[in-house]
Amino acid sequence: MNFLKTIFFVLMMTMIFSTTACAAPVPLRGIVEGFYGTPWTFEDRADMMNFCREHNLNAYIYAPKSDPYHRDKWREPYPAEQLAELQKLVDVAKANGVRFTFAISPGLDLHYTGNEGDKDFDLLLKKMEAMYKIGVRSFAIFFDDLKDDKGRHHEDGKLQAEFLNRLQDTFHKRHKDIVPLITVPTEYFYDDMIDGNKVKKYTRDFAENLDEKIVVLYTGDGVVCKGISDAQFEAANKIYRRDRGLGIWWNYPVNDYTLRTNGGRNSKLALGPIVNLPKKHMHAIYFNPMGQAQMSKIAIATGAEYANAPEIYNPQESWEKAIEEQFGDLAPAMKVFASHSQHMKNNWADCGLDDAKYFSSSANIVIMSVNKGRKADFTALDSYIDEMEKAADTLLSRLPEKYLKECRPQLEQFKRIAQADRLAVNSLKAGKLDSNLKTLRAEIERHAPKAILSELSALKFVDDVLALKW
Repeated sequence: MNFLKTIFFVLMMTMIFSTTACAAPVPLRGIVEGFYGTPWTFEDRADMMNFCREHNLNAYIYAPKSDPYHRDKWREPYPAEQLAELQKLVDVAKANGVRFTFAISPGLDLHYTGNEGDKDFDLLLKKMEAMYKIGVRSFAIFFDDLKDDKGRHHEDGKLQAEFLNRLQDTFHKRHKDIVPLITVPTEYFYDDMIDGNKVKKYTRDFAENLDEKIVVLYTGDGVVCKGISDAQFEAANKIYRRDRGLGIWWNYPVNDYTLRTNGGRNSKLALGPIVNLPKKHMHAIYFNPMGQAQMSKIAIATGAEYANAPEIYNPQESWEKAIEEQFGDLAPAMKVFASHSQHMKNNWADCGLDDAKYFSSSANIVIMSVNKGRKADFTALDSYIDEMEKAADTLLSRLPEKYLKECRPQLEQFKRIAQADRLAVNSLKAGKLDSNLKTLRAEIERHAPKAILSELSALKFVDDVLALKW
């Protein structure tokens, strides 16, 4: 009997240990405010710090590309008013248990050697000292996005690494309470690090000469890619040979690359869950959000669940939970809308789940039936379109203003697409194209610079119907 009890105890402890091991969080997990376009306000950032605390995220990198003192004017000190605001932000981060990292992107015109190099080194130290005085204890130096119009860069990996090593050593001697630097190399995605089966010279020199304590972030095989498998992560990690593993800068839900001629706003919102990231342990993961801070929280909440337990993360469950927690009784309508705005894609980017896959599947079956001269079953499509119209009306009339100011154009476009889908279905049922469909499709296109969604699902169905031989 005692033997059986012992066996039972061992089995139970093994199960508990395994579950705990699977649920181990990524040590550094949080947000990198690293998007192009209009930066967040102080209120946005402070609110996001609180959101981080609520979702057990513990890190925040301040790196807005459009802050001139972060990038273009990195040599210049912050004006007193902006410095005071940054100090308030550092205080908010501390109050929420979030490590605030101040990032500088000096690579556009940084000198590495000679008198000019020494001057730049001293100016960078001076900038860091000013941040240290307001409470910053974590710093990042970024060398990303330094390529010319033809995709070339002329950076020296060895010089960059030696510059970072010198910077870390010098600053740490002055201040023992700082943590290791974080960096992003110029070749920051795997496909750019290699040429065939060989590691490129820049990446090899940067990796071989960089102090192992410095945290390196990369974005996966591409800048904005479908995901990072364990094997892909391992391949990239081998280049840098870091015991703690590379950190990940994940470009979802960021949408700055969808910018159109719309006054700096982003035309498509990334409202899906975080998907397709490694299960293996990594040292850090930072999610790059949208300029729309409130709407970013759907994806970031799912990212938080992933980062706290990569092995047991369930994207769909996490996504539904995030929307229910953030939108309450409006959650059903928001789920319908958000499901049509998840997949982010252009000629070089591809990330996120497919938009409204159930709608797309039903629409494809209908179009296939029509093309083959068979009687189509519109039951599912009618139901989906009912949901779309109801969701659009509900959210436009009841969604709080803090959300509406970030997504009104997309919601209005969503309603137009739903109406066009209805006209398309009715045209198929009647066997005659409703002339209003072409007019509405043109209206949708007119608003496309400010609002894109469901391009390969609900909107594609409209285009497929218009393309039929009437």
